[in-house]
Amino acid sequence: MESFERMRNRIENMALANRPLLDGERYLTDKEVSILLRLSRRTLQDYRNEGIISYYQLGGKILYRESDIEKMLQENYKQAYKTR
Repeated sequence: MESFERMRNRIENMALANRPLLDGERYLTDKEVSILLRLSRRTLQDYRNEGIISYYQLGGKILYRESDIEKMLQENYKQAYKTR
């Protein structure tokens, strides 16, 4: 019965975390992006101010397209040059 309860909790958490796509795109809040990238929300603000990261602003709410986050990470990827 305990195993069933754990599985039910996981399914409920997945349902809460699931967001419908808007035109095939998922949008993240600054809190979600800061957790995902392990950055402070202040650092995200600096990235916005410096034009490093794209975003939408609706009133006081900031949203980021998931594809823009992935693009930013790919563009700033540095290949390791040392090999053993």
